[in-house]
Amino acid sequence: MKSRTLYGLIAIAALAAFTASHARTERIEGAEVTLIEVGDTAPDFTLFGTDLRYHTLSAYREADAVVVIFHCNHCPISRRNVDLIVELGNTYQEKNVQFLVINPNPADKVAADGFEQMQARAEEKNFPFPYLYDETQMTAVAYGARRTDHVFILGEADREGSRSVEYIGPVDNRHRAPVYLADHLDALLAGEEIERREIDAFGCTIKYRPE
Repeated sequence: MKSRTLYGLIAIAALAAFTASHARTERIEGAEVTLIEVGDTAPDFTLFGTDLRYHTLSAYREADAVVVIFHCNHCPISRRNVDLIVELGNTYQEKNVQFLVINPNPADKVAADGFEQMQARAEEKNFPFPYLYDETQMTAVAYGARRTDHVFILGEADREGSRSVEYIGPVDNRHRAPVYLADHLDALLAGEEIERREIDAFGCTIKYRPE
């Protein structure tokens, strides 16, 4: 428990420093969040997963791309997307793409999004990726996540392990083709130009704690 607290404090300090260095912010559900854009450096984070391990973005520097998805249990959009996300996670892990799925809704805001409920969902759906609990909401704030589901595709790591944001938007076109996540990953991995690199996400608003 002591190590978990220490990791959490380190993560909060790092994300707070990152957020303070970015001027563009917006108030969502009473919280001030950073608005990162395509081309920005993706904030690093350390979050606890349903596998009872800590996961850090920078630990996956060997992956050709990383997909960060802000997702939750209770939202109808997330529930409709979950099987597709699992399918894509299985498909693209064979192409050296790492999915990191983050629940930004703490249990004190939405009971169905609590950690035990996350563990049950991960087991039920046989998640092939880490399902991470952003209990402090600092990671969601640093990324400017607005809704569940909100996707951030991160490109290849540079020498320092940093990654640029290559796509921000929804998983798909409101449950119809095209599947933006797959199409953008395919283009990125092929070294092709990505069209429409930023698309408005749709879904449930993240349940931020008011400041």
